[in-house]
Amino acid sequence: MNKIELIKLLEDWNFWNREQKTGIPRKLYLSKLEKLASTNFVIFITGSRRSGKSFIMRQRAQNIIRDGMDSKNILFVNFDDPGFPSQMDASILDEIYNTYYEYLAPTQIPTIFLDEIQGVKGFEKWVRKFHELEKARIVISGSNAHLLSKELGTVMTGRHLDLTVFPLNFSEFLMFKGIEIKKANELIPKELEIKKWFHQYLENGGFPEVVLKDEKREILYRYFNDIITTDLLKRYKIRKPDDLRALVRFYTSNIGSLTTFQSITRSLKGLSIKAVKNYSFYLEEVFLLFLVKRFDYKTREQDKSPRKIYAIDTGLCNAVGFRFSENIGKLAENAVFLALKRKQSQDQAMEIYYWKDVHHREVDFLIKKDLKVTELIQVCWDIDNEKTKARELRSLLKAMREFKINKAQVVTGDFEGNENYEDLIIEYVPLWKWLLFYEGLKE
Repeated sequence: MNKIELIKLLEDWNFWNREQKTGIPRKLYLSKLEKLASTNFVIFITGSRRSGKSFIMRQRAQNIIRDGMDSKNILFVNFDDPGFPSQMDASILDEIYNTYYEYLAPTQIPTIFLDEIQGVKGFEKWVRKFHELEKARIVISGSNAHLLSKELGTVMTGRHLDLTVFPLNFSEFLMFKGIEIKKANELIPKELEIKKWFHQYLENGGFPEVVLKDEKREILYRYFNDIITTDLLKRYKIRKPDDLRALVRFYTSNIGSLTTFQSITRSLKGLSIKAVKNYSFYLEEVFLLFLVKRFDYKTREQDKSPRKIYAIDTGLCNAVGFRFSENIGKLAENAVFLALKRKQSQDQAMEIYYWKDVHHREVDFLIKKDLKVTELIQVCWDIDNEKTKARELRSLLKAMREFKINKAQVVTGDFEGNENYEDLIIEYVPLWKWLLFYEGLKE
């Protein structure tokens, strides 16, 4: 690329001569990003496509400018811009930096934001060099966990810090709708309104653009196709796109269900076990789907057991998988999983499993920290069904006694209250309220 073309392309994404769209601030991530930036390490922001990484980076850049930094000392590069070549290596980074330095003449060490960098081959060595020579403060983002963690882990050992971005949690969703809850006593007067928005959240999910616009299903279909085409087919050079799409639809139609690679090959004839394993690995790496293992102290037993399937967003499930009204209980379970996954991204000691014993008694979520089981969570949308309630409680109480947990939660559609079973306490919490408290709402 010649310098004039390059500087024009860069001007489109930077604050040098105009304001940029920064969206609604996501305060939790901005606070974390600010703390990470104070360390002078390279910061790596990861997460699914369209989860909000780019806007969070722009919001950070805007905050730095508001704090007094000249906008010319900030460089933002969006590698998803079609103006960049489809094939890039680290030489493009030298071209960008040299052109920026020549035209903008930064007056201090610049802060460089490199968005969706996974398409630049060999970027990690360039990043390490500029970091070690103290030529820039660097924030990078990408939508492929394995690729970036592997490359950064090899070249940038001990020199980078990670931040994982998810679609909006329920608290953020309400904020995007103009409702901010700071304390528990604010829930009662707003309960009906919160419940109304909660059903929309469960049905349409938490991707920021989807929340803000009316064409929700159309946008979700576009996201699905973008992830399949850009993050999977092109990145992993998959030759049978129909097989991959069939597997994704199978997974998104079976959220919260137990499955094995062997059973999938029987359902999707023509797919080998090797292909299912590889595709499943890819789907996890691009943050589209997650496969949760059964808890067992023996790793080998965990690996042999069926996995439970969850998706990055309940709206995406509804768009490409199953119908909302028929599967609301499974979507509720997925929402609980995502809340746990967000917390896990902040706590490396936290591990998420499901529990099942030899008598097929099952608990949806078992949380382990270090060597200790700390939480048991059962999801039961329709607790009014006596048979369902008895089955769910039987499993939960068995697990509580086995792991010496005195108090456990059942997340419900609407029922709330406590029940005692000898020395054990079951707490029933509606999902909308459980999400708000789990996300940090104070009593």
